[in-house]
Amino acid sequence: MGGAAPDAAPRKKRVGVIGTFVWDVIHGRDARSVPVEEWGGITYTLSGLDAALPDDWEIVPILKVGCDLAARARDYIRTLRHIAPDAALIEVPYLGHRVELRYIDDERRSEHLTGSIPGWGWLGLKPLLDEAHLDALYINFLSGWELDLETAQLLRQHFAGPIHCDLHMMVMAVQPDGLRTLRPIPNVAEWCACFDFLQMNEEEMATIAPDSMSLAATALAAGVSCLLVTLGKRGAIYVAAPGFETICDLPPRRGLSTGPRGGTGALGAVRTALVPAQIVNGPGDPTGCGDVYGATYFSRMVAGDKLGDAMIAAARAAARNVEHRGASGLAAHLRGELSLS
Repeated sequence: MGGAAPDAAPRKKRVGVIGTFVWDVIHGRDARSVPVEEWGGITYTLSGLDAALPDDWEIVPILKVGCDLAARARDYIRTLRHIAPDAALIEVPYLGHRVELRYIDDERRSEHLTGSIPGWGWLGLKPLLDEAHLDALYINFLSGWELDLETAQLLRQHFAGPIHCDLHMMVMAVQPDGLRTLRPIPNVAEWCACFDFLQMNEEEMATIAPDSMSLAATALAAGVSCLLVTLGKRGAIYVAAPGFETICDLPPRRGLSTGPRGGTGALGAVRTALVPAQIVNGPGDPTGCGDVYGATYFSRMVAGDKLGDAMIAAARAAARNVEHRGASGLAAHLRGELSLS
């Protein structure tokens, strides 16, 4: 008789990614007079996830890409170690998003956007979510219109796993000439109710709410378990809901409402702390630091790390990102596999 069939490999956990591929043209990042062209947008998030996720997780992109950038984007995702074997980008008959970045200083820049790939509607998104069999979901608003509020609410009602959202370009309007300018977000509490983890930078936070504490109160009351605000060279601050320390402390989701929290329960103390940035030696490239920060933080949270440890890992990855030019080869660099450029 033949021997027993070998055990099947255990199923890997799957994190979906919603965002936008962007081709960047960068001015003023270096002393060179010639602008630099390279991948931007969701590639920084994908690189951060690829470097920080444990080996029992894989990445499932739920991403549209313009017909002019589709082949190049497929080549890019094939470089990722944790990409799911069934990963497939959705090519659409529109020109891909391109952004012209002009750096004013290390942390301030102007952006001009071209391209008009439409966001997801629920009828198009739901079948992909059903087929993906996700355990977690990462959303990064890089066009600013990847989801509208109704679609985000339906997604939250449909998917009970942890959702991280970087609001990012949702706070940016696009002027007729493509210049991106700050704008407030209506229905902030309703948006917050769609996510477990919410990320933004300091400028975006100031656009959304009159002060950080009012925003934190709104977010936590709506069901967010951790609000993360990146502060550039000063690091990042978090505000955590009562009892929240690890991914196991997320409250059960019932659509847009949350059940009682674990740990100390809903009546415990809200925690907040500043996690300083890691020291970076010399000038570098700040493009994508917030994306790498959030992706690393969420990767370590779903891997079971405590909140503080995940934040430290994210700060370390963001510092390494500064020392690398662009997103090509970034995941390997974040893992320490490449020498500094």
